[in-house]
This record gives sequence, C-alpha cells and structure tokens, in this order.
Amino acid sequence: MEDSGEDSISVRQAARVLWSPIAIPVPSNRKSLYGFRTFSTSEDLSAKKCVPCDRKEMRPMTEESANLLLPQVNGWKLEKECEVLKLSRSWKVKSFVKGLEFFRRVGDVAEAEGHHPDLHLVGWNNVTIDIWTHSVGGLTENDFILAAKINGLDLGELLRRKAKAVDARLENN
Repeated sequence: MEDSGEDSISVRQAARVLWSPIAIPVPSNRKSLYGFRTFSTSEDLSAKKCVPCDRKEMRPMTEESANLLLPQVNGWKLEKECEVLKLSRSWKVKSFVKGLEFFRRVGDVAEAEGHHPDLHLVGWNNVTIDIWTHSVGGLTENDFILAAKINGLDLGELLRRKAKAVDARLENN
C-alpha cells in the first residue's frame, strides 16, 4: 500500500474505534482513544466514576451497547418508555421508614457521583429506581456505573426477607 502522505491509522486502530459501543469526547486525563472516551465491558463498573453529562457531544447508547453492559448490573433490566431506554430495578422494603432510609443511602451515592436517578416509593414498601441520563434522553455508561454502585450498597437490613433471598440469587448468577 502506497503512503499518500496523509495521516493514516492501522486497521486494528480503525476496528477498535468502529467497534467501540460508545465514544464520547472527554478531557485528556481520562482513558481515551483519539480524544474519545472508550467504554470497555471488561472493567468493573463500580470502580469507575461518573463523568459530567453536560457535553453537547454526548449521545445516548444504543440498545445493543446497553445489552453488552447489562450483565454487569445484576437485577437491573432495560425498559423503553416513549422511545427512551432506562435501567430499572425494584425492591420490597420492610416499612415506609426503611424505604426512606433506602433512598437516603442511594441518594448519598448519587450525589457523590453527580448522577441522579428517579426514585419511586409506591405504597408503603415498594421501591423502584429508574436510571437514565436526562440530558441526552437515554442511557450512558454513567447509568450503569451508578447501578453497579447501588448494587454494592449494604441494604439487606432494609429489605423484606423474601426480597433478600431473590437479591442473593441474582448476585450469585
């Protein structure tokens, strides 16, 4: 192959860019390729930090990309509401007050990450969390990072006995 004098990249580099599920411009101090943040399904999401979502270049991920990350957040499911993909998970808590404590703990994590989920307490003991990046109208890696961090919370004493058994089975799968 003749060198035309223009900048060129290898086939391997091009494939890596093309096959990356999501690419979002980020500062140079983040893991990136050609100025775009690359997402890897092999990294532990709970060890990552959410990035600011106020960038005009940030786009929602595809359903295919979301399905690649979904196995890393046990118990969460993908939902599509008005063409917007969201992560959703429900729990049963022991009491109304335990539900409020549940939300306080989730809120602490959300605030630390700068990424805020939709919290629902329905009835006196049904807790549901929906996570999506409102500013892009869909899912980003931030949503999966937050879901993984919520999964890492010690919430056992707040949950009903039956719910704890289901959660334990999900964590073991």
